[in-house]
Amino acid sequence: MPLPGETTCSLMVRIAARYGMEAKTLRSGWKWHNSAPTYDSGGQRADAEVLFNAAGRRLLADVCGVAPGVLARALPSWEQEDARLLAGKDAAGPAAAWRAGGALVGPVAFGCRLCTARRTGASTAVVRYAPRWERVCVRHGRWLLDADADQPLEHLDVRALPEVAASQRRCAGVARRAVRAGVGPERVFALSHAVVARWWEHAYGWEREKIWPRRLHQVAGGDAGGDLERWRIVGRDTVVFPEVVAVADALPDPAMAELVWADSGAGRPRALPADGLFCRRLGERVGRGWLGPLAATDHGGPLIAWMGSVIRLRRGVGGPPGYDNDLWWLRREHQAVTWPGS
Repeated sequence: MPLPGETTCSLMVRIAARYGMEAKTLRSGWKWHNSAPTYDSGGQRADAEVLFNAAGRRLLADVCGVAPGVLARALPSWEQEDARLLAGKDAAGPAAAWRAGGALVGPVAFGCRLCTARRTGASTAVVRYAPRWERVCVRHGRWLLDADADQPLEHLDVRALPEVAASQRRCAGVARRAVRAGVGPERVFALSHAVVARWWEHAYGWEREKIWPRRLHQVAGGDAGGDLERWRIVGRDTVVFPEVVAVADALPDPAMAELVWADSGAGRPRALPADGLFCRRLGERVGRGWLGPLAATDHGGPLIAWMGSVIRLRRGVGGPPGYDNDLWWLRREHQAVTWPGS
């Protein structure tokens, strides 16, 4: 059976294993129109994805013994098509094409092998589509890593960091509040991730920052040691996740927008102060009462850009439809760098 959100390629690998064969043997039943995506260092990418024509979908459904409708509900890429598969003399037979999952549907991550074993009886690798705010397996205390990176880890152990699991539990409520505020949760989380990732880059110089170093050493197995820079890359999204959720909870809150408006002078415009109410309150909401002035003076970052949008909209001076009057527009230069393994 397919798992919810699984890549079609992942399902095919599991089917082949169930029949005691290699995946390439199973794949021989389809005519392939291109080669599988690979890492620069060689080897097939874990986030590789497969598209079929109609005959190809029917063949996989028969091999699985699962109704096509079930596969369509479980596999996000199931009904997507590739023009190369719809024309030519081979169009009537089972045909397939490779794609990179991240470019096709969205972020791709490893699944929890322990959860897979509970559902299927086999502890095998699973790859599935999952946004970065759905990466914690609360049951087993695992942060599930991106599958597009050329590195050996599938997950990080967060059992000793209960705040990470607690933040995952909060995400559904945060998403609902975003919807009530008239914005898609993915946009709120993307902006919040950019804000906190920016803080992460500056945190090396923050003498009062004690929380993130503790978490980073924990996800590294107790001590990042001489491999600190690698762990700062691999562990970033795990370590900052509670703060990302807290910021995502704060930004759509109308009371927080009122603080921005007050800091701007409301009807009597002024420059945003370093000791403003909004940044002070945001620092408190992420558990760092000292953070406010640092956040308020980061003038090139996404947080100040968001505050500027709040102020322009309240003053009615936004330009034509576009990023200037869109609170949740994340400029390219503000997007957090996605590193291998993060």
